[in-house]
Parts: sequence; structure tokens; C-alpha cells
Amino acid sequence: MEYEKGMKEKRTLRFIFALWVAKAMKLALKLLGRNGTYLPGNTAIRLCPNFLGQVGKPKTVIGVTGTNGKTTVSNLVGDVLEKSGYTPIGNRFGSNTNAGIATVLLDSCGLLGGSKKELAVLEIDERMAPKILPYVHLDYLVITNLFRDSYKRNAHVDFISSILQSNIAPDTKLILNGEDLVSNHLCPQNSRVYFGIAAGDAKSTSQGNIIHDILVCPQCGAKLQFEYIRYNHIGRAHCPNCDFGSPDLDYAVQDIDYQRHLLQIDTPSGRQTYRLVGDNITDIYNTVTAVALLSELGLSQQKITAAFDAMQIVKTRFEEDIVGDKRVVMMLAKGQNPIACSRVFDFVRHQPGKKAVVLLNYDYFDKQETSENIAWLFDTDFEFLDHPDINQVLCVGVRALDYQLRCLMAGIPADRAQACPQDERAADMLRLDEVDTVFILNDLYTYDVSVALQKKILEKLQKGVA
Repeated sequence: MEYEKGMKEKRTLRFIFALWVAKAMKLALKLLGRNGTYLPGNTAIRLCPNFLGQVGKPKTVIGVTGTNGKTTVSNLVGDVLEKSGYTPIGNRFGSNTNAGIATVLLDSCGLLGGSKKELAVLEIDERMAPKILPYVHLDYLVITNLFRDSYKRNAHVDFISSILQSNIAPDTKLILNGEDLVSNHLCPQNSRVYFGIAAGDAKSTSQGNIIHDILVCPQCGAKLQFEYIRYNHIGRAHCPNCDFGSPDLDYAVQDIDYQRHLLQIDTPSGRQTYRLVGDNITDIYNTVTAVALLSELGLSQQKITAAFDAMQIVKTRFEEDIVGDKRVVMMLAKGQNPIACSRVFDFVRHQPGKKAVVLLNYDYFDKQETSENIAWLFDTDFEFLDHPDINQVLCVGVRALDYQLRCLMAGIPADRAQACPQDERAADMLRLDEVDTVFILNDLYTYDVSVALQKKILEKLQKGVA
């Protein structure tokens, strides 16, 4: 369905009934100590299918979508806005589907459905665009990047980009990754700005990813010529036969100081300095993305900088503990997402010292509801874990043998690639005396399992120190 402007509908009695039922459900869940970020909105849509079209929206609505980075960017933007005196609504603790968006909007409206808020920052699952964008008009839309993703939902990048192309409103301002040729040519009629990294160094340049989602010109079919590649297909390229190619950057990282965690960014207002939260190249992209959006919203460098200086990485994404001379690091490495996992593997191999890696990013629901499609393992750069400083790769969970096989195919020696199907045995199988750092790489749904393992490892290390 092509986007049709003005799909907001007159509020009906059916809508009011759905709104009241959903609000009552939200209150009941709160009394029971549950978040209720999905169920109330899902109920509202079931009772009134065009609920999103009728519910009131804040005056300014910002959307953040893309394969990787949308959660971090939307939370980062929300934090800066809050620290700058705004009171945005958002779904940082809930679902990024149409049901989650419906819950956020019903929370912020009165008993007759009118919005009581001025500003919203909504993380949006790109696959859900047809169920959200025609009904929730976005003033600004950030697209962080587009890659192939879960084989069950988003395996074909052209399919996902076509979904966005068909559903973005013509008057939505786009904040686009200038180094992602898959997404930065979407909706050419829309007003837009581009962000990216202009500075080049060994730490921000790719070394041999398996996956490249765009190799030929979509206009004429000629092979693209790449000036450089950051990772996978993120970089700068042009077509030798036509005018297709990378755009100029409006917000360009010009210098990266890893020791002092500072970025120099050229903006339409001149060069500005910002604090870098994290060490990964994805952290650099997340930071410049947020700077671009916040600047377009009219926030000053001073407000953005003050907010950045007070921030830390969310613990569910990165958490570090130190016992004696050893570190235990938990990092999010989304299962069934080959690009996200490859980025984490690349980060780990460049960390100093001897390392052990625990792969806890299997499909947590494999036994209960689904069977994990392991094809994604062969799109993921397990070769990055074949590194002389990585002494052990421990594959944990129901698919441990499949993960171990992929490690062996990547060239990791058999004595360093081990399988541990039972989660509870992982701590005992780690050779802690051989490493300086243990990296626990977890999926969104294996976080609790990872915390339990982290606790056991820390206890063993503390006994050793004592």
C-alpha cells in the first residue's frame, strides 16, 4: 500500500471503547507489577483495527528505524531531550511494533483520545512500517542502516527497503546514513540530511566481511566502485556508468580520539566536539546519528554535549566487572542478526590481552515455540574469532554443536572451540587461568541466563583472589 496522507480518521464509539478497555488493562497490569508495554496496545487494535489512525499524536513525532542501532539511537535521543528540559514520550521499555506504539500513544492521551504531549520519540521495527507509518505521521525519521536480518522476517534487504519506500510520508524529513547505499536513496523527493564518518583509520575500516548487501548499481547494473568500506556494505562508492553513488555528508565525523573518547564532527554550523560513549565503530555511528537528529530539532551543541557527558552505556548492552587482574564483560550480540554479531566479534578480537568468548546468543525459545534457523551462522563472520589472542570460544545452549561446527569451519582449532549444551556447566568449562578477559555475548532473550553465568564466573574469580 502506498502512503496516503491524511489517513487520520474521525474518532468513533468503537475507538473510545477500545481506548477505555486498554487503559483499564494498563492500570490492572501496573497494579500487578507488570510493564504492560504490548498487551494494552494489542488489545486496543484488536477491538478497533484503525486505533492508530484515531488516537491523538503529539505535536512533533520522531521515528527511529533501521536494522541495527535503532534502540540505542532512540534511547540516546530521548535521554538528551529529557536532560534538555523536554518531556518526550517513547517506547524505550517496550515493543517497537504497532501494538507497542499504540500502548505509548494511549498512555499519553486523555479519556477521549486527544494527545496531552508535545513530543514523541518512537523506535519502529522497519518490518512494521505498513502497520504504523500510514497512521502515525512522522515529522522526522531516522534510518540508521539497512542490512539483511533474521531469516524468519527480514532476510532480504530489498524487501525491507521497498516497505519503507512505500510507506514514508512525502513531508517527513529524513535523517539518513550517507554511507549506506541501501537506505540513503530512499524517497528522493523528501527533505533530508546525511550523517557518516569521513575520518579513516585502521580501527574504522573493514577487514573481510562475508556479507555485502549492495555490490551493483540498482539503476544500471554496473559493478559499484568502492572508495572504502567501513564494514559489510557501509562505506563510499559510485557507479562508473551513471550518477548513482554516495552523497555528501551534512554531519561528518572528521576525527576520532579513542583515548579521550572524543569525536570531531563537521556540521552545518561548523566543527563541533562531542563525547563518544563506547569504543566500537557502531558507537561512533550511533553518536553522529543522534547529533544529526538533535541538531535538526534545533538543540544547541551545548545542550547536546552536557547531556552526553552525563551518560553511560545501558547495562543490558555492555557491562564490565573487574576482579583482581581479570575482566568479565557482558555484551549484546543479537542472535539471528549476522551483521550485529559480526560487529561484536570484530570488537572483541581487537581488545587487548588473552580472551575467552562465551556465545550465549542462541534462540532462547528454540525448545518451546520454534526451531532456530541456523543459516544465519554462515552469514556471520565467525572468522573474526579465529585470533591468536582468543584462547577459547565456548558455544552454549541448545544449538551448541551447530555453533561449534561453524567455529571449526571458520578455522578455529578444535581445542579452542568447545560445545556446552547445558547452560549451567559453562562456568566450569571456562579456562579462567588462561585469559585476562571473559566476554559473555548474549541475545536479548538470554540476558538472564548470561547474568547467572556472570555471577558464577565472578564468584570463582573472587575465590581465586581470596
